[in-house]
Amino acid sequence: MRAIQCTRFGGPEVLELVETEEPRGELLVDVAAAGVNFADTSRIAGTYRPAPALPFVPGTEVVGRTGDGRRVLAHTFAGGGFAERAAVAADAAVAVPDEVTDAEALALLVQGLTAWHVLRSCARLAAGETVVVNAAAGGVGSLAVQLARHFGAGRVIAAASTPQRRALALSLGADAAVDGAPDGYAERVRDANGGRPVDVVLESVGGRVFTAGLDVLAPFGRLVTFGNASREGRPPLDPGELSDRNLAVAGFWLRPALEVPGAYAEPLQAMFGLVAAKELRPAAGAEYALHEAGRAFADLLARRTTGKVVLRP
Repeated sequence: MRAIQCTRFGGPEVLELVETEEPRGELLVDVAAAGVNFADTSRIAGTYRPAPALPFVPGTEVVGRTGDGRRVLAHTFAGGGFAERAAVAADAAVAVPDEVTDAEALALLVQGLTAWHVLRSCARLAAGETVVVNAAAGGVGSLAVQLARHFGAGRVIAAASTPQRRALALSLGADAAVDGAPDGYAERVRDANGGRPVDVVLESVGGRVFTAGLDVLAPFGRLVTFGNASREGRPPLDPGELSDRNLAVAGFWLRPALEVPGAYAEPLQAMFGLVAAKELRPAAGAEYALHEAGRAFADLLARRTTGKVVLRP
């Protein structure tokens, strides 16, 4: 079968189309589409934890057909998704309704589950609270804007880097959209909330934006950190500063979260239902042929993409 293989760590240039043997595992899936995530760029760079052993086939999420004809979505966190066929664990395969497209299903696995859990499991959003979504036009952010509204947020403020991205967030249901740059971030967010601080910040940028997000929280506010897209790192955190306003900072990583009973198939099925009912719109992104994996990664790194990026074998 054809697959994308990484034989050395680096950038998009290390991705090679090869002929290789079929994988072996509990359940074999004929891949209709594989999702491309920002974390995949760290995996091929060797900076992800733990770093995969070379050589490896990247790709951690697929949608396709099983041997008995079932259409399923499945995670492949050990890799292997960027191929014509992928082996997955039987309990990782979740049936996908016909009303949900391949790209929509893929958008709900890593990005959708992340958006669901940062709002429900980490922030524990209460009805009427104000939520700020950083990187609101990205895969997680665009879904978090919509889910925050579905979960009863009183006001959703989107932070994004360009007018086009802010317009997308507004079209998805955000009440206001502001420039997500760190300089002046806190003032813009407060202005968008009538001069008041906010209850929840969903933070995936890191660096100075992380610090600005803390600054804009109301007493008993919560910041959930689940990424470092700026690659600036996360500043040191003083527990005393948190205590001064009774703030909470939570971290989130999807993989260990999925070991919690009820944290995987059930939220996916709920989101499938919302998509089928037209109440949740995963943002469609660019589609690339399998041999264009390097270009897909380059576009993702250069922030030339919005919505879910997929590879088609």
